Amino acid sequence: MARIPYPDDSDPEVAALRAQIIAERGKLHNLYRMLLNSPPVAQGWLDFLTAIRQKCTLSAHVRELAILRIAVINKADYEFISHVPFALKAGLSQPQIDAIKAWEPSTLFSEADRAVLAYTDSMTRDVHVTDAVFAPIKQHFNPREVTELTATIAAYNLVSRFLEALEIDPEPN
Repeated sequence: MARIPYPDDSDPEVAALRAQIIAERGKLHNLYRMLLNSPPVAQGWLDFLTAIRQKCTLSAHVRELAILRIAVINKADYEFISHVPFALKAGLSQPQIDAIKAWEPSTLFSEADRAVLAYTDSMTRDVHVTDAVFAPIKQHFNPREVTELTATIAAYNLVSRFLEALEIDPEPN
């Protein structure tokens, strides 16, 4: 059960924002329901995450690989479960998804995937990224993609921390 109440989502003050969220996300997920406790934060969050998920040139495969790894590291089950369908749609296989928890010995990932996973680990666990971890990222991605990957990792660390700190309820099946 969430640590603070979800707001009354029928409040006319947030009606337009609620409608925008539903239009962009398909429904009002519990994450966004909780964010509606602060309409300005909800609006900024929606704009930022819409840019990350829908307006970047970074491949969905790379984005979802990073998101799932962040969810594993941060023990954010809501985030992991929510993104498995997106990962499958983006071309990750179920065996790859299963291997994300212990990716280093796995042979299921390409060199670029391994660079993304190492970069995600470093940004999430250590914050500071060593040159040894960053060098393969520069080899596989152009500056725009590096910027978008870095922003994606930062954004989804925000998501998992928000979800877990407030113990937001998982979506019903």
